[in-house]
Amino acid sequence: MSLYTFERMPTILSIETSTTVCSVALIRHGEILSSAELSVAHSHSEKLTLLIRDCVAYTGLSLDELDAFAVAKGPGSYTGLRIGVATAKGLCYALDKPLIAINTLEAMAYQVAGISSYWLCPMLDARRMEVYCAIYDQALQVILPTCAKIIDQSSFAEYLSVHPIFFFGNGSLKCKPLLNSHSQAFFMSQAVHPSAKTVAILATKAFEEKRFENLAYFEPFYLKEFVSNKV
Repeated sequence: MSLYTFERMPTILSIETSTTVCSVALIRHGEILSSAELSVAHSHSEKLTLLIRDCVAYTGLSLDELDAFAVAKGPGSYTGLRIGVATAKGLCYALDKPLIAINTLEAMAYQVAGISSYWLCPMLDARRMEVYCAIYDQALQVILPTCAKIIDQSSFAEYLSVHPIFFFGNGSLKCKPLLNSHSQAFFMSQAVHPSAKTVAILATKAFEEKRFENLAYFEPFYLKEFVSNKV
């Protein structure tokens, strides 16, 4: 049973550090009040707390007034996830607030859900010809659970045979030459990267359902063993 009880829609600060893009967002009563984003390699450890400070200050709120903190739990960059989760846990410990963790790929899928009737396959680059990926339907129900997949011309054949799929995210760039010839494989022309804004939206629902993490034991969802990949 949760130790936290609330009777209103929450105010949540979300953190996203799964890739080289670092972002934070503050949501209140279901509305994004402020957000900040930085795309500078190897800067998460230096800039994340500054983004948090500026994002909160812009709204005129204080950290004490927040109801919870949310973080993208992965998959993604080992170093980036470690920094994001450590920061979120530190804030929760210091302020006695609950922690909410959101799957990075689910948050990416939320960004494009509703644009078509296609299944959605967010992809993050995992080095060489491997990607972190999952497949969701338009209601964000899981078709293929989050996994690390080595891509070749037969990848996703069993899914493409029954339904058209939109592939997107930085991992899709290296998949396109291998999968683009399939009549049911589609690739987004615009870049889609993980965002604290959609983490915040999904965290609001998780908050209402009291899906909080155990601060003492929660770890990022690395999916694979550590391979050095600084952000």
